[in-house]
Amino acid sequence: MNALPTFADLTTIGVGGEISRFIEPTTRVGFIEAIEDADHDGMPLCVLGGGSNMLAGDEAFAGVVIRDARRDIVVPDEAAPAEGSDTTVHLTASAGSNWDDFVEFAISLGLEGVEGLSGIPGTVGASVVQNIGAYGQEVATSVDSVEVWDREDKVVRFMDRSHMEFGYRTSALKRSMLTKRGARFFPTPRFVVLSVTFALRHRAMGEISYAQLARALDSNIGDLMDTELIRDAVLRVRAAKGMLEDPARYDNAWMSGTRRDESVAQARKAVQEMTGIEAKVTDRHSCGSFFVNPQMHVDDARSLPDDAPRFEVTLPDGQLGMKTSAAWLIDHAGFHRGYSVGRSSRAALSSVHTLALTNLGGATAQEVWGLANAIQRGVLDTFGITLVPEPVVLGMKRCQE
Repeated sequence: MNALPTFADLTTIGVGGEISRFIEPTTRVGFIEAIEDADHDGMPLCVLGGGSNMLAGDEAFAGVVIRDARRDIVVPDEAAPAEGSDTTVHLTASAGSNWDDFVEFAISLGLEGVEGLSGIPGTVGASVVQNIGAYGQEVATSVDSVEVWDREDKVVRFMDRSHMEFGYRTSALKRSMLTKRGARFFPTPRFVVLSVTFALRHRAMGEISYAQLARALDSNIGDLMDTELIRDAVLRVRAAKGMLEDPARYDNAWMSGTRRDESVAQARKAVQEMTGIEAKVTDRHSCGSFFVNPQMHVDDARSLPDDAPRFEVTLPDGQLGMKTSAAWLIDHAGFHRGYSVGRSSRAALSSVHTLALTNLGGATAQEVWGLANAIQRGVLDTFGITLVPEPVVLGMKRCQE
């Protein structure tokens, strides 16, 4: 085991250069102190979660990478609430807790509200920064409050759901990478998550609200199903689309112990069931969805082709808008599954999902970034829409946004 990991060791896409300093605090105080020390010394700071939403450059990172090693999940309430109409149960998880570990733990207690988010790689802290979502659920709907360290004012703050200003794949935390005064905190937000308290429901049944999940469960939209069955189905669907991280990454010494053995075993089972059927191993070496689905005003949406997907949304300015599918735009701009920039490139679109850019083995960050830029230019030329990258992009010139 090398003295220090590289970003390739720590990220799901498996690319990225060396790291000058790597710290894994095991206490809340130690985590805050590590952040303060880096800021005091004027060092670039990267607080890393599960490494699933980051594309780091090939050059060495001349800064500090901090990964929260705290992984405790506690139940401040009784797991079975008192009789009555309110079935809310709160769970508080440290920022470094693996997200899927948290989902598994919640379901084991008979709680409902996050089962549709099973299998999403990353940590609890990252989940609220990104406002992760899938299969009819978003983390925003289950958040009660978020404890953060304010890097500018040097204080701990508690932000309730309204203060989080959740939006589609964003939050006040994500937007705090830039302050109103223009001081850059990038690639780590001004507000660093310390812990998250969730408000879930004491019910072992979840509602099916997504068509693809309903088909996988041979059910209908609106049906109630056992949350364990929903979780299993979500894992299978994600595995078939190459959207489960490669469980083998936890064999890497730098990832060992960052996720519970039970969760890794479930992921291995889901992947093995799909091996040789749909997704290849390399399809799981990605950042997940690389571009966010574009949102636009209704008038702008009229320029979309008639057969382009359209979903009504409320835009950040409060107006009614439309969301379309980035995957559809990519495919209809001529970038099909398995597309790569050149024969020698080791980066390609997933063989099963056009929204995932994958490392075929030994790819460089620049190869992945070249593929991303080619796709972005193609979609812009074809549809006049600029796709916005979802991952944090570190050490490379960003796609225009």
